[in-house]
Amino acid sequence: MPVDDVLHRFLLEHAGVRGAVVRLGPAWREVAGRADYPPAVRAVLGEALAASALLTGNIKLDGALSVELKSSGALRLLFAECTDHGRLRGLARWNEPLPEPLVLKALPDAGMAITIGNVERGQRYQGLVDLQHAGVADALENYFIQSEQLPARILLAANDEYAVGLMLQKMPDEGGHHAAKDDDAWSRVVHLTATLGVEELLATAPEQLLYRLYHEESVRLFEPRPLAFGCSCSRERVTGMLRSLGRDEVEAALAARGDEIEVICEFCAQRYHFDRIDAELLLSAHAAPIAPDTTQ
Repeated sequence: MPVDDVLHRFLLEHAGVRGAVVRLGPAWREVAGRADYPPAVRAVLGEALAASALLTGNIKLDGALSVELKSSGALRLLFAECTDHGRLRGLARWNEPLPEPLVLKALPDAGMAITIGNVERGQRYQGLVDLQHAGVADALENYFIQSEQLPARILLAANDEYAVGLMLQKMPDEGGHHAAKDDDAWSRVVHLTATLGVEELLATAPEQLLYRLYHEESVRLFEPRPLAFGCSCSRERVTGMLRSLGRDEVEAALAARGDEIEVICEFCAQRYHFDRIDAELLLSAHAAPIAPDTTQ
């Protein structure tokens, strides 16, 4: 069973608590290596990437789930996404100088959202996250408490090698016979979780971590879900983007680059080239969609 790039869903049967743990290794390093991120930005991007996978643990996902933050401050953009196939991508945009520490709630005009949807089918749900908290974990924890009216606990951490996350949610009273009889179960699990330090969270394999923390709570592990870096860009999507710009913008782009347009994906660096003939075809109202040559 893989130790890195995996999502484990689990149930603490004696406590009536469900959860998920994510550990990203190569997938995180692929995302982090796409730009020369300052340490503070890299850390928050890693936390968001782990969270995007973590939050897919207990929902039926068709498409992708993203965590996105925008502000007019030093951290202009933070985006992390996990698809229903376990493909992860993410990026951040920032301005120097960065504040120390980098506190999300202190960013001017900051807004965070969780978006779940399927672009091809036009299905989209978005929930706004209250940013009255310093970090990603606290903000998301509060979001789930408010949106589902059930206690939740979220831990996130990232360094140069790994991005990890642990999420716990109390199940409704009808969620388990033992939980209904044990009024102290949630408090006990939260207390056990509070003994977990950041270094231990980053250094310990998921199964070992769950056993250390909750071996007395009858941990039931479900089939692990593999994760990997992957991008959903394609020539077809870039074609749609160029069509949406309109003829004037496309013509200006062609003129600026000697009758050629080059589009580079910010997530995976895939390059898409369009010459004047390609551009005329995509702008034609009756043109058939250009077949994709790359789907990641």
